[in-house]
Amino acid sequence: MLKTEQLSLARQMDLVFKELQEELSGLSSGTVFVQIRNNVIGKFGIRHNPLSGRSGTFTDKGEGLTAGQLSSFRLMALESLKFKRRWTHGEISYEFAVRQDIVMVDAVMESNYNMANLMIRYPRNTQAETDHYCG
Repeated sequence: MLKTEQLSLARQMDLVFKELQEELSGLSSGTVFVQIRNNVIGKFGIRHNPLSGRSGTFTDKGEGLTAGQLSSFRLMALESLKFKRRWTHGEISYEFAVRQDIVMVDAVMESNYNMANLMIRYPRNTQAETDHYCG
């Protein structure tokens, strides 16, 4: 059996879009997010508020991404991975909206680091060295 950590990040992203395809086909805007730890996608999903309410009821517009728009969105998400530099932990958010039948996507990359990991890599300095950097 193939494990997630054996798949490239691009292949994992492809699987995310395959899983979200049905939900995205009912949305015309929102944010797709993927949380990454050790270059493995863990939690992912969509943040959206597609319900429009009036007079005590909600209506469903029923419009969402077409197959072509979804394909374009997926390709942009894969292309954005080329801009991920060095970090292995973080989150990528893709804000999307359909404007004049074109899907517009803004990618936001967030890298996360852990100070405890740095303390292992960089041994503790003497107090004099610490004072030099701090003040």
